[in-house]
Amino acid sequence: MSDKPKLAMYWASSCGGCEIALLNIHEMILDVDAVFDFMFCPCLLDTKKSDIEALEDKAITLTLFNGAIRTTENEEMAHLMRRKSEVLVAFGSCAHEGCIPGLANLHKPEDFLKCIYVDNPTVDNPESTYPLPEYDMPEGTLTIPEFYERVSTLGQVTDVDYYIPGCPPEPHQIRAVLQTIINGDDLPPKGSVIGAGRSIVCDECARTRGVKKISRLYRTYEIKPDPEVCLLEQGIICMGIATRSGCDAPCPEANMPCTGCYGSPEGAHDQGARMAAALGSIVEIDARGLGEEEIKKRFKEIFDRIPDYAGTFYRYSMAASIIKARRK
Repeated sequence: MSDKPKLAMYWASSCGGCEIALLNIHEMILDVDAVFDFMFCPCLLDTKKSDIEALEDKAITLTLFNGAIRTTENEEMAHLMRRKSEVLVAFGSCAHEGCIPGLANLHKPEDFLKCIYVDNPTVDNPESTYPLPEYDMPEGTLTIPEFYERVSTLGQVTDVDYYIPGCPPEPHQIRAVLQTIINGDDLPPKGSVIGAGRSIVCDECARTRGVKKISRLYRTYEIKPDPEVCLLEQGIICMGIATRSGCDAPCPEANMPCTGCYGSPEGAHDQGARMAAALGSIVEIDARGLGEEEIKKRFKEIFDRIPDYAGTFYRYSMAASIIKARRK
């Protein structure tokens, strides 16, 4: 093994998009290879867990850990990579705030297993057979990781040095962070969100903003939006007002609303609550001559057009929110 600083990347409960995002830094990957010994990444390399266990503690200079913590294996690897790394980065929305896997916290694990192994229309399982935690074979006992009751973020199970948000992180932000490390520049205080801005997506969006007052909400297929005007002002729920900047607003630029993947803005502790508050402050109706019940009815009709509150306001941040999971 070379004397170069060691770089590792690991995935837990994730989709693999973060690995693709790393490759999307294009030719800079050659600079990364020149500076680092890229020595562990299950998606790209054949290094084994035993190889990592054999390293001295803190032998890895930088680990980019993506994925939420769903299973005992995920948590075991989180602790292992923490022990073996000088700098551990929660890389991407899943590790940062739970992302899509975090929405599983609204249901019980047995509901998912039944959906996957019994109710799925493409599964032929008349005996309702489920995976067993352990199975005895002539060669020994096979085990699979335990499925936790709740999805956690990386920072909820181990000590994290930095957070890079995004689903996945934008390549220009990855390049900026890696260049800082390659140059040996000072990093911000431990616990900082890096590879992102300090404002909101709206401040990066080129659309014209006026007075935000809306009387109806639309789903994206119900309206052809004006490409020059703020999507939220046109009645399309755009999470940009409640999402950290740093992505350069590619979704609104493509005439699609921001869905919130860069997570809570600086100073906000609950992305969904911030969005709900913002939306509540801009929705208005003509209440002249209406009684209290009729006013309530009008507002209910507007907000009933949101088909999935949790999936809209907490799509990327449920596991890190104040709520965190379904309440009984």
